[in-house]
Amino acid sequence: MSFKLPEHGFVFWPIGTGDSTTICIDKDTVIQVDIHNLEIANDDDDPRTPIVDRLVDLLPKKNGKPYLALFVLTHPDKDHCLGFKDLMKKVTIGEVWFSPRVFRENNSDLCDDATEFRKEAKRRVKKVIDSTGSVSVGDRVRIIGYSDLLEEDDYKSFPDEKLNRPGDVVTEVDGKCRKDKFSAFIHAPFKDDSNSRERNETSIAFQAELVSGSHTGQALLLGDLSYPSVRRVFDESDRHKNSNRLHWDVFLCPHHCSKSVMYWKDEGEEEAKLKQDILDDIEKAGESVGYIIASSSEIPSSNKSGDNPPHAKAKRRYEEIAPSGFLCTGEHVDKDNPEPIVFELTDSGFAYSEPKKEESKKSKKSDQSALSKAVIAGRGRPTPPTERVGFGSK
Repeated sequence: MSFKLPEHGFVFWPIGTGDSTTICIDKDTVIQVDIHNLEIANDDDDPRTPIVDRLVDLLPKKNGKPYLALFVLTHPDKDHCLGFKDLMKKVTIGEVWFSPRVFRENNSDLCDDATEFRKEAKRRVKKVIDSTGSVSVGDRVRIIGYSDLLEEDDYKSFPDEKLNRPGDVVTEVDGKCRKDKFSAFIHAPFKDDSNSRERNETSIAFQAELVSGSHTGQALLLGDLSYPSVRRVFDESDRHKNSNRLHWDVFLCPHHCSKSVMYWKDEGEEEAKLKQDILDDIEKAGESVGYIIASSSEIPSSNKSGDNPPHAKAKRRYEEIAPSGFLCTGEHVDKDNPEPIVFELTDSGFAYSEPKKEESKKSKKSDQSALSKAVIAGRGRPTPPTERVGFGSK
């Protein structure tokens, strides 16, 4: 494919129901937030992107190997870390960010890739402590959030400058200050959520802001948070006068377009009710570019009770508040052959890069034509043989 990463922008990949978001700071500095790599996506007839292989092809090279400046794991669920082990084998990862909740999980509760991530996170933390914070490429790490764990002997010497909590702004990526082009405002996880609550509610949530001169592009990435946690993110931001850090040009639907963001059952209630307050606040924070993105498979027209996300009701609510539109990665342009959703920041401003559908079709036809010519050359004639030959012949 002729697809290239934007030099400065966001990419949301069609990888099924899961998260894989790429943030490009410049041609040499790329961030990956979560990964969901399905082996079946390598099949020619599967529409989903084999994200590890695509990153291997598209990432900048350093010392002859694909180089990822930063990998952020919002939380260690399978749909956010599937393929990490393979990624680590094929790509040099300069730095990783994660919540200390990773270290609190039982092995039996983690998938193989999450276990591998924890092993790598522990290695890096020990390296940072042993070297009193002075590490280089491939060993860098940043912990996001709170935990009593950090007071234990194995972790209490971890340097404060590599530890960030809600309200902090991070501009350093892979050992370099990038405040002229990028910043991450940390919204969650909160202190009282880190050890006790369901894993989804301990997601790293942040606003990623790209900067180019007087232009900005902002993405609000809230992991798998549900209504109470999203409500708290907005309330705490207002209380601390950080409402501008809720602004978004791109809003990634938490939990893959789950209805739990705006439908919630309070204690004593028999069924979940619409929480219009959070929809109003999300809408208010939207900027003029204003796209809402669902990182999921095709969204059904309706759902049954107990269905996993994506949910049709959530889609309809988001469509009502999206200034510019609602886009689903699994349906983008063509559900049978979805393409990445790309936003780019240039000297002219921040914008959605709409794929040119006709060029895509032309490219496919060209590929099919080339394949047909190769088959004809192999046969020695334009028509197939009248009798079976080779494997499978009688």
